[in-house]
Amino acid sequence: MKRFLIGLFVVAAGFAAVAGYSAASQEREYRKLIAVGDAALGRDDTYVAVEAFSGAIALNRDAMLAYLKRGQAYHRRGELQNARRDLRMAASLDPASVRVFEALGDVTYALREYERAADGYAHSVRLDDTSARVLYKLGLAHYHAGRPAAALQPLTRAVSLDPRYAEAHYVLGLALRDLGRASEALGALRQAVSIAPALTEARAELAALYGVLGRSRDQVEQLEALAALGPRPERAVALGLAYARAGRTNQAVLTLGSAAERFPETQQVYVALGRVWLESAEARGDRIALSKAMEALEGALTAADPSSEALALFGRALALSGDAETAEQTLLDACARSPVEPLAFLYLADVSERLGHVDRAGDALGSYRALLAPDDPVAERLAPSAKIGDLALRSGDAPTAVRWYRRASDAAPNDVHLLTRLAEAAWGAGDQDLARRSVARGLEVAPGDRTLRLLQQKVR
Repeated sequence: MKRFLIGLFVVAAGFAAVAGYSAASQEREYRKLIAVGDAALGRDDTYVAVEAFSGAIALNRDAMLAYLKRGQAYHRRGELQNARRDLRMAASLDPASVRVFEALGDVTYALREYERAADGYAHSVRLDDTSARVLYKLGLAHYHAGRPAAALQPLTRAVSLDPRYAEAHYVLGLALRDLGRASEALGALRQAVSIAPALTEARAELAALYGVLGRSRDQVEQLEALAALGPRPERAVALGLAYARAGRTNQAVLTLGSAAERFPETQQVYVALGRVWLESAEARGDRIALSKAMEALEGALTAADPSSEALALFGRALALSGDAETAEQTLLDACARSPVEPLAFLYLADVSERLGHVDRAGDALGSYRALLAPDDPVAERLAPSAKIGDLALRSGDAPTAVRWYRRASDAAPNDVHLLTRLAEAAWGAGDQDLARRSVARGLEVAPGDRTLRLLQQKVR
């Protein structure tokens, strides 16, 4: 019996030794496969990496690390759904891993699911809020999800942890700009450019913000610096047009002319050059500048698919040269292109009215206003509501005239002439109550107005 027990112990010990050896061997093989996968990723061989990490998972299906690394390998080779599957598995195996939730955020961000990406980064930040990188990613995801206000806190925290984080300053500037905090946005964008002078996106946004604020000198300075970083047609166009807005027409022409020689196939360069010459021609009544504008715009129209802007400017140039019929047809073509240049409708209205095409002129002005914000002061200056009402009334469209006269009268409630036209249009549209009220209001302002007195008798 004693010998039997000793034998049984020896057998059990042998099985234990074999099992221990097998487990140790399996662990060594697992680590070897992880190392092989890491080395493959290091040389960007994602196929070998995925195979190695898959082998590691087969040896140990409860190992978070293998799922994490295979998910990252799938992400690198663009298999985003597979990456998300593995990373979710890794998160279930280790809900406290900062790396896993950051990687999951990266994948959902690449899928353009920005709200979900923000959720992943936010989970990572809750586990560890000391990573400026992850805080930046969280702010960026919020921003692209259309939540600039939510982006402020993580981005502000990121730049406080790493004041030299140029990209975080840049996105913070964008969020502040979108929230209407222009002065703070300028500070953030300037900081980004100061830290990383070659961060072209930040410099371009800084220049654009200077332009919105009317700081043309600062805008030109930024655009000059941007152009110095490398010759690109869009940079030359932006700089040339900025020179023109600053009144430096000669520099604008030189910049755009040089760009046209360097980038002869780029339509937008010729369009910008044509615009500068055309604005100069209109401002000075300069026939030579008008000729140069038409020459540049003809260069733009040689493109296979000329833009609405190119056609609109060429139509305007034709109108100024006296060829109203061809101008109208060109402008109709411009209005039919997408994306449409809003000024095409304004130019068309002018030409069509000159040709006696009143309906078309009114429709064009209405379309121009519809493309812009209802309270845009520039729109009201260039296409006054009263003017659209006049054209509508001349074409016999009294209801449309009423709509535009009311808008004009709301902005100038004591304008007797507007009230008179509104009353006439309302009467023609069958709105007798509005006609009476408009006449009564007009007589309050100008009790002796003869036209209003006659209208008063009519509307009774």
